[in-house]
Amino acid sequence: MTRRRAGHVALVAVLLAAGGLLVTGALQGTLTYYRTPGEVLDDPSATRDRVRLGGEVVPGSLRHDGDLVVFRLTAEGHEITVEQRGVPPETFREGEEAVVEGTLSTDRVFRSNHVVVRHGNEYRPSADPTGPVDAR
Repeated sequence: MTRRRAGHVALVAVLLAAGGLLVTGALQGTLTYYRTPGEVLDDPSATRDRVRLGGEVVPGSLRHDGDLVVFRLTAEGHEITVEQRGVPPETFREGEEAVVEGTLSTDRVFRSNHVVVRHGNEYRPSADPTGPVDAR
């Protein structure tokens, strides 16, 4: 290999490495990981650090008390009670997956101020009980 060609290969390698570092730095902190109820309950730092908690909203656990919404999330056999301030999204309902952000209080209730409803990537139109509409 000639000296000139070796210089070009080295330059390309340095540019690729620099580009990789820039992309990695730009993506840092953009991933949104969440923990399960069991992981949050077992982690002592969850009472002082803000975390994301994910699971299924337990059917029959959802109740509204003014601007406070109380429900339980479950995953992998563990449950945790969540108190959410504010109005959750319209698609939030029992039996659906949800991710909440907040902190675990010392009484082991998760206090949240943000809810995101998780949904699958499959779209199914809602069933229309009245039948099809004539589009003429």
